[in-house]
Amino acid sequence: MRRGVRGVAVVLLLIASVLPTGAAARTGIDRPAEPRPHTAARTVVDRPAEPRPLTQLFDNTAVSDDARPAGADFDGAGASLSAQALAAAGWTPGRVLTVQGARLTWPERAAGEPDNVVADGQAVRVSGRGDALAFLVAGTTGRDVTGSGTVGYADGTSSPYRLTAPDWRRGPLATKAVALPHINTPGGRLAERARLYVVTVPVEPGRPVTSVRLPRAAGLHVFAVSVRARTAGWTGSWAAATSGYLSVGPWTDRTLRLVVHTSAGGPRVRLRFDNTFAATPVRIGSATVALRATGAAALGTPVRVTFGGAAGTRIPAGAQAYSDPVGLEVPPDSDLLVSFHLPDTVPAAPVHRLALQRSYVSGPGDHTADRAAGAYPTVLSAWPLLTGVDVGGGPGSVVALGDSITDGARSTVDANRRWPDVLARRLAAQSGVPRYGVLNQGISANRVVTDRYPGDGVSTDSGGVSALHRLDRDVFAQTSARTLIVFQGVNDVRTGATAGEVTAGLRQIAERAHARGLRVLAGTILPCGGEVHCTPAVDAERRAVNDWIRRAGVFDAVLDFDAVIRDPANPSRMLPAYDSGDHLHPGDTGLAALAESVDLRLL
Repeated sequence: MRRGVRGVAVVLLLIASVLPTGAAARTGIDRPAEPRPHTAARTVVDRPAEPRPLTQLFDNTAVSDDARPAGADFDGAGASLSAQALAAAGWTPGRVLTVQGARLTWPERAAGEPDNVVADGQAVRVSGRGDALAFLVAGTTGRDVTGSGTVGYADGTSSPYRLTAPDWRRGPLATKAVALPHINTPGGRLAERARLYVVTVPVEPGRPVTSVRLPRAAGLHVFAVSVRARTAGWTGSWAAATSGYLSVGPWTDRTLRLVVHTSAGGPRVRLRFDNTFAATPVRIGSATVALRATGAAALGTPVRVTFGGAAGTRIPAGAQAYSDPVGLEVPPDSDLLVSFHLPDTVPAAPVHRLALQRSYVSGPGDHTADRAAGAYPTVLSAWPLLTGVDVGGGPGSVVALGDSITDGARSTVDANRRWPDVLARRLAAQSGVPRYGVLNQGISANRVVTDRYPGDGVSTDSGGVSALHRLDRDVFAQTSARTLIVFQGVNDVRTGATAGEVTAGLRQIAERAHARGLRVLAGTILPCGGEVHCTPAVDAERRAVNDWIRRAGVFDAVLDFDAVIRDPANPSRMLPAYDSGDHLHPGDTGLAALAESVDLRLL
C-alpha cells in the first residue's frame, strides 16, 4: 500500500498536447520585444540566512496603473499587470484569496511599488501545518519556469520540492487562477490575456512548517506563499466539479435553491462556493441550508450560514469562499436545500451542467429563509457556484474523478442512482470499513489529456478542462480526500487519442496523487461497441489502455469495471441488461453493478 508523501519531489507537469487551442493565440496587435530571463528590473535586497516574510524580500514591480503603464517592469521588457484589471477581478491590494483551499494574500502594495520576488534561493518565513505549500506565481521567460527548493520544519529538518510556474502570457488558461484582459506596456495597453497561477507542492503532512527556500530560477516570480491547512474535523459529503463558465439567467435579485444529496452525515455543516474560470467577482448576499421535505420546500426553518461572520460574501474571480460552520444534524444519504441570494446581475457563472437533479430559482427577492416552496417557480437543471458541502467529523472522503459515466448520464433524474451514490449508500450501510464520504467529480464529456473548455471566457462547451488540468482543484483540494478513484479515458479514445497518450496521462495522475499521500484506484474503461464513435480501431485502443491499467502496477488497486459490464459473448459491447440504450452509458442497473463490484476494503 502506498501512503504518505511519495518521493522527494513533485514535477507539476503541463503537457503541450493538452494546452487549450487558444492558449497561445494573439490579437494581432504588435507585441513588445520578447521577454528575456528577468535580471534587469530588480531592486537589490539583502538576503540574510534567517527566513524573512516574503513581503520584506520583494524585489520586482509587476503592477502598474493604466495611466502610468511604464511604472512597472514585470518581465524585463517593460510589460506589467494592470492595477485596474486586477481590481475589476476583485484582486485588490491586501485581499485574502482562497484558491484550491489555500489562503493567499494579494500583496498590499500600490501600483508601481515592489510587489513580488524573483526566486533566487531566498529563505522565506512561512508557518502552519498542512498538506501542501501554495505559491501564487507566474513566469516571465516565455515558457514554463521550473526550479527546486526546500521546505523547513520546526524540528530543523527539511524536504525538497519542485515548482513550475507557467508563463504569464503563454501558460495554459485551463490552470490559471485569474486572467486579466490586457497587459500594460510603456507604449500603452496590449490586448492579450495576462495570467497568474496558484501552484501547490506537497509537504510532510501534519509537521509544522517554519520556512521555505525558494528555487533559483530566473523569471520565476512569487507574489504569495502559504501552507494549505489540512481539513481535520471535516468530511466531504457532496461535491460537484465546475464543467464550464456558462451563460445563465441573467439573474438579478434572485435566490437559487439547489438540491444536493449527501453521502456522509455529521452534526455540523459548511458550504463551499467557487468562482472558477470567472473574469469578475460574484456577490452572495445571504445563504441558508436546510433538510429537504419535497420539491423546493424545507423540512424545517432554513439555517442561516455566514462567511467570516458576515451575512454574505464577494468572491473574486478564480477564488472560492467557505461558509462558517453551522450546527445542523445532517443525515447520510439525504437531500439538502442550499439557498443563496444573488443581489446583483449574474449573466454567466461557474456551473456543473449535468446535475440530473431539479433545483429551483425564485422570483425577485431574498427567499433564502423561506420554508415553503411558493417563491420558487422556476426549475433549474444545473448546479451553479456551489461546489461542496462538508460535514463535521467523519473519516474522510473518497473522490471519484471521471466523465459522464461517473457524472450519471442516462441515469434517472432526481433518483441519485449514479454509481458514486450507490457506493456511498453501501459505505453508510456497513461497519467493516470507515463510512467515508464519496465526492463525485465526474464531468460529462471530460477527457484525461485534452481540454473541452479552454479555461477562460463564457463556455460553449461544458466538458470542462482535462483531468490533468483539474486534478489540483477537483481532487487534491477536496475536503479530507484520502482515496482517489480515477475512471476515465473513453472520451479520449473515442476522439482519436492513442492508448499511449491516455496511459501517460493516467500515470501522471497516479504519480501526482501518490505524492500527495492519496491511495489511487483505477477503473478499466467500459466497452462501447455499437455507439457511432466506438469503431473497432477505438476498441483496440480501449483494450490496450485496460491491459496497461491491469498490468502496469501504477495503482494501489484496479477496479475491473470492464469485466463487470461487458457482454461475455461480445466483449466490445455492454451486456444489454446494463446498457442505457445508447451503448456508451450504463443505465441505472449497470451503474449499480459498477458500485456493487467495488471491494470496500480497497478504499
